[in-house]
Amino acid sequence: MSAQSNKQVNVAVVGLGFMGVTHLRAHLDNPAARVVAVCDATRIPVDGVIPGVAGNIKKSDDIRLGPEVKVFRDLAGVLADPEVEIVDICTPTALHPEQAIAALRAGKHVLCEKPLARTSAEAMEILKVAAESPGMLMPAMCMRFWPGWAWLKQAVEEESFGRVLAANFRRVSEMAPSARQGSYSGGALFDLHIHDSDFVNFLFGRPESVFSTGVTGPAGDVNHVVTQYHFPGGPVVHAEGSWLLAKGFNMAYTLHCERATLDFDLARGADALHVTEEGCEPRIVKPDGPDGYGVETRYFVDCVTKGRPPQIVTAQDGVTALQICEAEEQSIRTGKPAGI
Repeated sequence: MSAQSNKQVNVAVVGLGFMGVTHLRAHLDNPAARVVAVCDATRIPVDGVIPGVAGNIKKSDDIRLGPEVKVFRDLAGVLADPEVEIVDICTPTALHPEQAIAALRAGKHVLCEKPLARTSAEAMEILKVAAESPGMLMPAMCMRFWPGWAWLKQAVEEESFGRVLAANFRRVSEMAPSARQGSYSGGALFDLHIHDSDFVNFLFGRPESVFSTGVTGPAGDVNHVVTQYHFPGGPVVHAEGSWLLAKGFNMAYTLHCERATLDFDLARGADALHVTEEGCEPRIVKPDGPDGYGVETRYFVDCVTKGRPPQIVTAQDGVTALQICEAEEQSIRTGKPAGI
């Protein structure tokens, strides 16, 4: 079920919370995509405006849906609609397996927000169905597409500054609303830190083991984690993820390479990325491109248009990210290193 290159791909966005609205905005900005439907059990557009959604990018009232966009309260209606080609799932994590499997069995292409499921075992069930279905499946791991991170991937892959000797990643935020849902979201470990665990895998491959320490919340979920990723003969790599920040959000990385230090700090705004080469003053690098949400959604639409399975992030990558985070959780609980 591939779209022709001279026509738009029809998209339905399922789940109209902050992330659903973010994906919806990205699809509306993409000339190759045509939003034909939205779906949410409780948040229904009024005169084309989605009420009550705000986040750290834009509010939802900047979106105006035309009368041609169908509105559904349940996924079954979306899946029964022959117009819909891509189902973009942005619902809470616990709903992902059932919804992704249903969409795949209905012959749709599926873009599913991270994490692909709450556990790697559930994610594997989705992959089994995907292997037998005509539609493509891609987990929305947006950091692989984020300008400063995509630039970093290319620099590491090409060894532009020599080999990486050590790498540190940091992603910290105030407590997300989903944190109050307990194991429903998996805490900061699975809801936030998974971005960096996935990106470590993207840069250096699957680690052999991890050693993690953390802080657990009242429901037992890990809301602060510091992890050392073990790569035999490879770089020293660690990452911090947290929901304990009093206010706001920040993400950062520092990589020490043979000939330079690469340092990104969101707090620096437009000057976030600094590159300091041996014997030189730091210089600011400004990677081109929109935010990762826009790039990832366009990439998936392009894959569907061309009938080409996603390569930048695969469904298996979504499983691997969960397996790494599960090992981190095991290490926190046992106080010992955990193999992947």
